[in-house]
Amino acid sequence: MSSTSTIHDAATPISTPSLERARLYLCTDARTKQGDFEQFLRAAYAGGVDIIQLRDKSIEAAQELELLAVLRSVAEEFGKLWAVNDRADIAALSGAPVFHVGQKDLPLPAARALVGPAVSLGLSSHDTVQVSAAAASPDADYFCVGPLWATPTKPGRAAVGLSLVEHAASLRTAKPWFAIGGVDLTNVDQVVAAGASRIVVVRAVTNAEDPTAAAQELLSRLPALG
Repeated sequence: MSSTSTIHDAATPISTPSLERARLYLCTDARTKQGDFEQFLRAAYAGGVDIIQLRDKSIEAAQELELLAVLRSVAEEFGKLWAVNDRADIAALSGAPVFHVGQKDLPLPAARALVGPAVSLGLSSHDTVQVSAAAASPDADYFCVGPLWATPTKPGRAAVGLSLVEHAASLRTAKPWFAIGGVDLTNVDQVVAAGASRIVVVRAVTNAEDPTAAAQELLSRLPALG
């Protein structure tokens, strides 16, 4: 697998990570079965992934912190962003630049109090009311719209379909927002046609034989940001 041997050139100028310019957001587990966490991170970032979030409910806090230290090191090497999901304490301890919560997790003002003013806060949204509220919220730096299709990473969560992407696009908010939920190379063109410029993916990259190539192909399908 050629991508996993990709080495970032330390001499290449690294730009400051920017949430506003991010288009491809990846959620990954700890890669326990594969045993290639750091190698996979490098391959994904090399393919153009802008943000990687470690999301693995099967690991304990101490292990998560260890893995986040690896994620932080690789992200900083590539000049990219990284994120923590759900746990504000883990986000604060790890120094994560991005923290994401769901509708039933900590309220954003409470999360802000714990992680500080410099961290970018993200919020999941699953219907038109939640999307509109997230777009208008001064506490949300970005939001996610979905799940567009049923996905094993969110069992029991009903798919919302592309109409919610169309609603988010109709708001014409300057705030970054990402379409999420079963997005892959078979349907990303539909997601873009519905109005999304940014996506969150999981299996489209984590299950790919060549994560670098998969990320590159996904990114090539997304429109350039104005």
